[in-house]
Amino acid sequence: MIESTNPKNGKTIKTYEKLSDKESLEKLDKAHKRFQSWQKTSFEDRSKLFTSLADELEKNKKEWSKLMTDEMGKPIDQAESEIEKCQWVCRFYSENAKSFLETDSIDADYKKSHVAFRPLGVILAVMPWNFPFWQVFRFAAPSIMAGNTAVLKHASNVPGCSLAIEEAFSKAGFPEGVFQSLLIDQDQTSKLIAHDQVRAVTLTGSTAAGKKVASLAGENLKKTVLELGGSDAYLVLADADVDLAVEKCTQSRLLNSGQSCIAAKRFIVHKSLVEEFSEKMKKSFEKKKWGDPMETGQDLGPMARADLRDELHEQVKKSIEKGAHCLTGGEIPDKDGAFYPPTVLKDVKPGQPAFDEELFGPVAAIISFDSVDEAIALSNQSKFGLGGGIFSKDEDKAYKIAVESLDTGSVFINDFVKSDPRLPFGGVKQSGYGRELSYFGIKEFVNTKTVCVKS
Repeated sequence: MIESTNPKNGKTIKTYEKLSDKESLEKLDKAHKRFQSWQKTSFEDRSKLFTSLADELEKNKKEWSKLMTDEMGKPIDQAESEIEKCQWVCRFYSENAKSFLETDSIDADYKKSHVAFRPLGVILAVMPWNFPFWQVFRFAAPSIMAGNTAVLKHASNVPGCSLAIEEAFSKAGFPEGVFQSLLIDQDQTSKLIAHDQVRAVTLTGSTAAGKKVASLAGENLKKTVLELGGSDAYLVLADADVDLAVEKCTQSRLLNSGQSCIAAKRFIVHKSLVEEFSEKMKKSFEKKKWGDPMETGQDLGPMARADLRDELHEQVKKSIEKGAHCLTGGEIPDKDGAFYPPTVLKDVKPGQPAFDEELFGPVAAIISFDSVDEAIALSNQSKFGLGGGIFSKDEDKAYKIAVESLDTGSVFINDFVKSDPRLPFGGVKQSGYGRELSYFGIKEFVNTKTVCVKS
């Protein structure tokens, strides 16, 4: 059985029957057989279906937002915004997939030498709970528009969301087998990765999970795209607008109750600004509303599970024991649910969990620096490399640092990192490899096929 539990109160929402091995393989075979016809459908026909899918998301936004909030605690306003972003990615690839995958002509010693982009087959997606709709759609829209079919193994605490996404595809009129949700466990997932009918795997999740999937996929020579953990550093340089930096850093750190891979997590602030920045961030955090995620206007809800909240609190306590100072928060509240208050840690240094590890919850880690070179070194002194930010009034200087010095998949200047269908997204080091979104993302799961004709 798979159980869905509300993190606000710990009550069971619903239990679901797990698929048997036989049932999961039957669904995989259905996806494989459907691929034979789906790859031959025109871009125009696929586009119409994705436009219809965007419409279905809009029609069911209230219902599916509530489901998201019930299953993983996301504030209802943010859940509705997530559904709207899924509509955006559906429409984006509906309008652009054909041009992204047009055949390229390359001059060579042939009458014709072309590069065609052809779909691979069945793609297995292993997806997390923190953005239970968006993470799936940002994979599914480009992959399926390219002509692949998809099977989804979603996180075990959001089975309702998993099935709702399959329902959305069905309501939009997609042929049976193009997209299927599989309620299965890790052992069954491993069997699917090794199966001949799965041509590639994409995973968004922890670094540990990514290593396991990459290892198994590698043994079976399967293409993988991995979007893993992050400990994004935001550099607040000496000439930064402190108020802007605090506003954007707070937004990034507390979005989704702090449970985002690309959230700002380490704030590396010039020593001349660190006192001002720390005090203003403390006040900003203390103004945030947190409580029942079903109430509109809440900035934070509970964390997705009590055990995740408890792990975060242990990281905070150990950081304090090693010299960090807690300016606000830092205590588990005396109330039902997996809540944790917005927390600011100052005087964070290497060797503390708040610097070395990913804090997957509403905790900010403030670090002081003297020189720009030191700030860059502190930023790069991490096993992660997903995103990062720079705050400075000198945009040229910030741009040079972003391009040449920060070892991350993306850098945003005077703003916080966010995913956008128009821009490639992904990381380096233990934050994974490959790219999602943009025209880069749609080409991850295609066969880049060279075709030459001799004159």
